[in-house]
Amino acid sequence: MFKNILLVCIGNICRSPTAEYMFKHKLAGKPGLTIHSAGLGALVDKPIDETAGKILLEHGIDASEHRARQLRSSILMEADLILAMEQEHLKGISEIAPQVSGKAFLLGKWSQNEKVPDPYRKSREAFDHVYKQIDKFTDDWLKYL
Repeated sequence: MFKNILLVCIGNICRSPTAEYMFKHKLAGKPGLTIHSAGLGALVDKPIDETAGKILLEHGIDASEHRARQLRSSILMEADLILAMEQEHLKGISEIAPQVSGKAFLLGKWSQNEKVPDPYRKSREAFDHVYKQIDKFTDDWLKYL
């Protein structure tokens, strides 16, 4: 049973907080879960990207409390499941804490390990595409959580 789920990207302002808040929304009825996110190169204390936040709000999800935080080995060690957006993120995770590699996967694992591209500083369409991917990939994980 996964009680502590960690989402990881680079800046922790677009993809991982979108997935974090989407999981929180979808799993709201499950008690005892900790769902959080961090970045390999976090823009520490920054809120969720404006466009990512707007898209979530349009779907009834409020991520306004999010503040980016730096990924550390202690955060990785406490997690039961670590979900990253790209293969490079998994490499970065294993460099920080090699012992967690058995519990670290791509968010897109159940869709042929498809990566979630970084929409940072891109068009609204790029953010919409990423939102749809994350929505599908989080749904794919629900049966295991």
